[in-house]
Amino acid sequence: MHRNCLLIILGVILIAGSTSCVSTKKYNSLAARCKDENTRLSGQVDDLTTQINELNARMQKLKSENNDLKSDTAQLGSAYRVLQGDYSDLDQSMAMLRAQNEGNLEETERIMADLKNAQDNLLTREDNLKQLQAELDAKSRSLMELQTALNRNDSITKAMRKAVADALLGFEGKGLSVYTKNGKVYVSMDEKLLFASGKWDVSPDGVSALKNLAGVLEKNPDITVNIEGHTDNVPYNGTGQVKDNWDLSVMRATAIVKILTDNSKIVPKRLIASGRSEYLPVEANTSAANKAKNRRTEIILTPKLDELLQIIGNN
Repeated sequence: MHRNCLLIILGVILIAGSTSCVSTKKYNSLAARCKDENTRLSGQVDDLTTQINELNARMQKLKSENNDLKSDTAQLGSAYRVLQGDYSDLDQSMAMLRAQNEGNLEETERIMADLKNAQDNLLTREDNLKQLQAELDAKSRSLMELQTALNRNDSITKAMRKAVADALLGFEGKGLSVYTKNGKVYVSMDEKLLFASGKWDVSPDGVSALKNLAGVLEKNPDITVNIEGHTDNVPYNGTGQVKDNWDLSVMRATAIVKILTDNSKIVPKRLIASGRSEYLPVEANTSAANKAKNRRTEIILTPKLDELLQIIGNN
């Protein structure tokens, strides 16, 4: 349009020159139109130039990005080829491992079976250990109960020994001794304190000692009383109902039982009379002194053991 406008103006000038018929007003009008058109076209040229510059910038940027992409693609291709090589090596390694595992499969299964058996055995042993621990705890409790009962029984025995010793204090040194053994109180009386040789009638001193002992037994109704008669090994040569040392030892024990229960509150079922003859000596019958020690009567006092027996029976 800019070029056309110039051509029109030139044509008008030529016509005006040749004919002198074109007016100044018309010329000015055409010039103004050409100027406006020129201005409009100049603006479009500027816009197009700006767009061209922007497109060139974008094209340069795209070229740069394309170059970067090519570089990245090359790097990725190189990395991909490296990965392909690694994958190939790994695949070969896996193949070798498979071959080795297939060869060791039986051994692996055996080892796994052994491990399972070991685990089962361990669990079984753990269960057994828990059971044993429970039993041990129960036995420990029973042992503590038993120890408590034994301590209580020991205290009773010591108290009984003191009471008996105090009651028979005047007879010590006269053939009487009081001691404890195996949780029991022993009152040992020599023959000279109780009986004449070969006899079973109790002497006055013996009766007095037994009455004092009866007083202690009355105050302790839970005490069991065992009276044992003992002799030496000299054969008994008496006549009548007593034939030998067996008879003599029993007769002496029963004679003591009768004195203990005579006019006393002692329940007779607490008393046990037994004869041991010559067969439980305290010394060998090799001298007169030893034989005198063996001719004795032992009164054995046993505390009530029901609690101890119950604890032992429960175990």
